[in-house]
Amino acid sequence: MKKRVLVTGANGAVGKEAVRFLVERKDRFDIICLDHNTKRTQQRLGKFKNDVSFVQADITNIKTLEPVIKDLDYVIHLAAIIPPLADEKPDLARAVNFEGTKNIIELIEKNSPNVFMLYASSISVYGDRLNTPNIKVGDPLKASMGDEYGQTKIDTEKAIQESNIKWSIFRLTGIMDAELNKPNALMFHMPLETSFELCTTRDCGRAFANALDHQAVLENTIFNLAGGESCRAPFHEILRTAFGISGLGKLNFPEGAFATANFHCGYYADGDDLENILRFRQDSKEDYFNMMSKAIPEWQKFSARLFAPIIKWVMLQTSDPWKAKKTNDKYGMKRYFNIDV
Repeated sequence: MKKRVLVTGANGAVGKEAVRFLVERKDRFDIICLDHNTKRTQQRLGKFKNDVSFVQADITNIKTLEPVIKDLDYVIHLAAIIPPLADEKPDLARAVNFEGTKNIIELIEKNSPNVFMLYASSISVYGDRLNTPNIKVGDPLKASMGDEYGQTKIDTEKAIQESNIKWSIFRLTGIMDAELNKPNALMFHMPLETSFELCTTRDCGRAFANALDHQAVLENTIFNLAGGESCRAPFHEILRTAFGISGLGKLNFPEGAFATANFHCGYYADGDDLENILRFRQDSKEDYFNMMSKAIPEWQKFSARLFAPIIKWVMLQTSDPWKAKKTNDKYGMKRYFNIDV
């Protein structure tokens, strides 16, 4: 008899990959995809329409969610509001990330008490690790200043651990989608010297799919999830490579464009623990960059090379650290540079 698995946030960067790997095992699983019925959902998941069931529900509304959380065996909970939207709309982030997850927990306890839920948390729960980049699961949790997203993840992890459900929490590193991870305003929040360990969406999705076969060893345990040693580099190296691939050329922004404090990321010193169980790693950072290069049309690279100075000037205007420095904003200087003014 097939097991029933619900994937929330199924059309997200990780969700679409988790669904893809589950579809490869459709002889064993009935797959239910929960997300908003948007054009992007149809584009990303339409190819699976004969292999999965689609449901639309608002996880912040327990009444619309209840019909979905019934007769399940597994829940892969990926739905979340992520930065920069999470920082721009903290109330929305809390409603979805924290309250929405509490609704799922309540309905699992009520309607499917034997469910095993896999929850996607974040490296942001460890806060600023610029000077102590080697991270382990048992390290203290403290979101960086202004990191609304990280705080919702900390609070949600606590709610899960205090519940009566069966769970495992994966704290995801920087998850990179070659089609989506283009330079944007959020990049300025990360200090250039940050130790960065990426993981491709493909490997991350594979991890969640593989995890369904390892409940006994994963249950009620927290793991750090990242790509491993072949996916590590200082952030400035990652960014310079991405700029080169996209056609933007040198990473030649003025001093003060990038924050120097109060972000997150680092190297997972215990990341192999999860890899040794799930064997999900196949991609290196070079694989990611190759995928990124293939995802960008040649005309777009040409245009970027042609207009690179203008594009980078426009990008600079979106830098929150740069704005804080220019205006000598008290909060911004403390948040992005750890400077009291």
